[in-house]
Amino acid sequence: MVSVQIVLVGAGNMGGAMMRGWLASGIEPANIAVIDPSPPPAMQEAIDQSGVRHIRQVPAGLTASTVFLAIKPQMMKQVLPGLVPLFGPDTLCMSIAAGTTVATMTAALGDIAVVRAMPNTPAMVGRGITAAWPNPKVSDAQRGFANDLLRVTGPVEWVGEENLIDAVTALSGSGPAYVFYLAECMAEAGHRAGLDRDLAMRLARATVAGAGELLYRSEEPAATLRTNVTSPGGTTAAALEVLMRDDAMEVLLTEAVAAAKKRAGELAG
Repeated sequence: MVSVQIVLVGAGNMGGAMMRGWLASGIEPANIAVIDPSPPPAMQEAIDQSGVRHIRQVPAGLTASTVFLAIKPQMMKQVLPGLVPLFGPDTLCMSIAAGTTVATMTAALGDIAVVRAMPNTPAMVGRGITAAWPNPKVSDAQRGFANDLLRVTGPVEWVGEENLIDAVTALSGSGPAYVFYLAECMAEAGHRAGLDRDLAMRLARATVAGAGELLYRSEEPAATLRTNVTSPGGTTAAALEVLMRDDAMEVLLTEAVAAAKKRAGELAG
């Protein structure tokens, strides 16, 4: 019987970001095993260089203190039964799969401790944020360890109810895509205003990234930062009159987040 501290199931972008964060935080490669039949080339290289154990399928006799599920929700019901041998009575299961409920996981794995978490893709550059929820089986020590594993890619927030994870998924989990789309739209608007298309995109990218960094570093509310850059009767005020007319942008984003939350619920099956 071989036991490791963490078994990471799934070596895609998010799984890779977590693994790199754990190693950077000081977790020894010998304490991590990755299960993935075919990691992306960059992740395979990272595994090989780090000395982390790579397993293509669950071997007999391997158990873990924590099993971290970083696979797509559509794969869960297919993959979970094969993971049962990894679990002992004190094993913690952590999942970052959107929509996959604790009930789905315990139906396959038994009455176990589970932490559901939802990070986002800025975790890949150490600037993510994660929200998490523990089921009642999770001990204080397990929750503390889960927090340590998650915070390697950014801050961790804990919610009081499992169904709030779907709202988190819709807001911060999917949110980077909304910001990227904003940059696309800004660049296109700049091009239509007469700028070269490549220049417009460079300006839009830098503006979105810079404004995000200012928001990150500042203790002021977003509304205050917006007001600070809006001179009465100026160009920004003219633009905001359009964006804020009839609360159009707020209404559209509220509808978008609601649609994403609904889809997260549908993924639960």
